[in-house]
Amino acid sequence: MQNTSTKSKVIISLFWKMMERGGTQGIQFIVQIVLARLLTPNDFGVLSLIAIFITISNVFVQSGFNTSLIQKKNTDEVDFSSVFYISLFVTIILYIMLFLTAPLIADFYGIPEIIDIIRVLGITLFLGCFNSIQSAVISKKMQFKKLFFSSISAVSVSGIIGIILAYNGFGVWALVAQQLTSNFIMVLVLGYTVRWKPKLVFSLKRVRSLFAFGWKLLVAILIDTLYMNLRSLIIGKIFNPTILGFYNRGDQFPQIIVSNINGSIQSVMLPVLSEEQDDKQRVKNMVRRSIVTSSFIVFPLMVGLAVVAESLVKIVLTDKWLPCVPFLRIFCFSYALWPIHTANMQAINALGRSEIILKIELIKKTIGLAILVISLRYGVYAIAIGTLISGVISSFINSFPNKKLLNYSISEQCKDIIPLLILSLLMGSVIYSLNWLNMPVYLTLISQVFTGCIIYIYIAKIIKLECYTYLITAFTGMLSNKKR
Repeated sequence: MQNTSTKSKVIISLFWKMMERGGTQGIQFIVQIVLARLLTPNDFGVLSLIAIFITISNVFVQSGFNTSLIQKKNTDEVDFSSVFYISLFVTIILYIMLFLTAPLIADFYGIPEIIDIIRVLGITLFLGCFNSIQSAVISKKMQFKKLFFSSISAVSVSGIIGIILAYNGFGVWALVAQQLTSNFIMVLVLGYTVRWKPKLVFSLKRVRSLFAFGWKLLVAILIDTLYMNLRSLIIGKIFNPTILGFYNRGDQFPQIIVSNINGSIQSVMLPVLSEEQDDKQRVKNMVRRSIVTSSFIVFPLMVGLAVVAESLVKIVLTDKWLPCVPFLRIFCFSYALWPIHTANMQAINALGRSEIILKIELIKKTIGLAILVISLRYGVYAIAIGTLISGVISSFINSFPNKKLLNYSISEQCKDIIPLLILSLLMGSVIYSLNWLNMPVYLTLISQVFTGCIIYIYIAKIIKLECYTYLITAFTGMLSNKKR
């Protein structure tokens, strides 16, 4: 009975999480298309340079403690309030540092106008401080429906504001206003729906206990964030913001798709795995289910997106963004590996083994930095290819500890996903051949999308892929529960 109840709770939570991520990313995708038509690649490149420093600062504010609160089995108001006050203190320190170093960052890039942008965009750190605790409360209680409404409200209103400002010639400031508004609305709506407010309580002992797990995770995330943003930092310095705009735009399309699907599954899985952390076999089964299910969805989407990349960019973003197509195709194959990365990492997190997370991050980033140094000699496309090579190596490294922790080996994981990869590549080959028909670009894109969906689903059904059957059964069961 408990297993059935847990399964139902997971499916419902996953539904609302995917609705939240899908709705948010869908609206954001439309907003970004409109903004890409109104603004220049240079505007997006400038914001990307600044976002590097904001993102790194946010690691200290929102990572480590947040995951500790979710991973800890028994938490109370003292835990949440104590973490909030510590996070707020860190936020104040970081904002002061950003404010004072803004001129140095501007000198480094030779772009004086980013001083004010950094100082204004840095305000999002304070908003993120509130959001991180509210999100932890939602994850603990698996109330993802509340997150759905707050995210949809935030992305819709902020998107409208950004488009209006971009249309009226505000340039990069339209993007700044969009991000500020989005974070502010999230705080307001979550404050109303979650009803969490910090109490006047603080326990250094609780903070130390949470920090014992969280600091290793924080360092691991910090290393990963620095590493992931290092390429943008280098491209913005060595080349120019326009090239960086193309690079990041090529990254955005596959990232939106994968982060929606894979991120939804993993956000739900962490609290569930944490609850079941004492039953290793059950954790293994759930991790396997996560990898196979997300790969079944992500693989064909990434292969298909790589095939239709040029037509899609021409139609959606116009010809001025065509230089982003090679980057888009490279990143498609890189993001296809995310289900393996995140499922394995979430399992290790749920088991409370943050020291393993830190160790494997150090190993991966050492290898990644070596690849990056080598790729710098061959230009910006080589840098992008380096991310793919690093991703392949990292997927093996991430899965290695779970051989011992869960008896889920690398070979077993490969055996689970290889049929899905073969099926996806087969589908991609067929829809690529439609380019030879020399149809108009709109008709070619529509034909490829339609044909790809039919081929993939039909073959999955014919050969009775286990993950396909599972998804159909789960979806049917969810609809039955809703009718009751």
